[in-house]
Amino acid sequence: MKSSVQDVRRGARPWHAISPANLAVVFSLTMLPATSYAIEEPFYTTLRTFPEFEIRQYAPYTVAEVLVSAPASEAGNRAFPILAGYIFGKNKGERKLAMTAPVTQAAAPMKLEMTAPVTQSVASGGMLVQFVLPEDINMENAPEPLDPRVTLREIPSRRVAVIRYSGFWSESNYEKHLSKLQEGLRAANVVWKGEPVLSRYNGPMTPWFMRRNEIWLNLD
Repeated sequence: MKSSVQDVRRGARPWHAISPANLAVVFSLTMLPATSYAIEEPFYTTLRTFPEFEIRQYAPYTVAEVLVSAPASEAGNRAFPILAGYIFGKNKGERKLAMTAPVTQAAAPMKLEMTAPVTQSVASGGMLVQFVLPEDINMENAPEPLDPRVTLREIPSRRVAVIRYSGFWSESNYEKHLSKLQEGLRAANVVWKGEPVLSRYNGPMTPWFMRRNEIWLNLD
């Protein structure tokens, strides 16, 4: 298979879950443009493409994250109001940050990379949900969260295998594409490690057939 290398910066509306507690936030986010270039996302380079997946090299980026004790189907609904509160001004200085994509979630426990001022730790149980922060925000200039449940962390440069798909946010759709990704990696003799990461790029108002969903597996 011929390798291809191209710098990519794409965007889409971020995913979020609707609940009575965050209807006002949901309303504001549904006003976001539907065009693919409207929302910032982390820079990556496509290192190699395969029929079912691709391998990307991501540049470092910073996230705001929260660990919620909930199954995967409910994690986004519980985490979204907490993280949205942070980027909409619930921080020291009441600074508002631009919305970016994707919103990711992965099962815990998982080992966290050593970053300053966050130390290496092991999260126990639940789901870790992350908002990617804008490119110009890092650990040095990010506003400090007022909610102690919100943690800031720098994600280091890394290689990930990615499968992209559309459709409903169902467990069956997720499991089907995770299996495809894992089977493709085995066939290519590529080893992955860690928990799979579900990345969602669109809001619930986006028709199911137009949604951009991805599953990431870490290769580093």
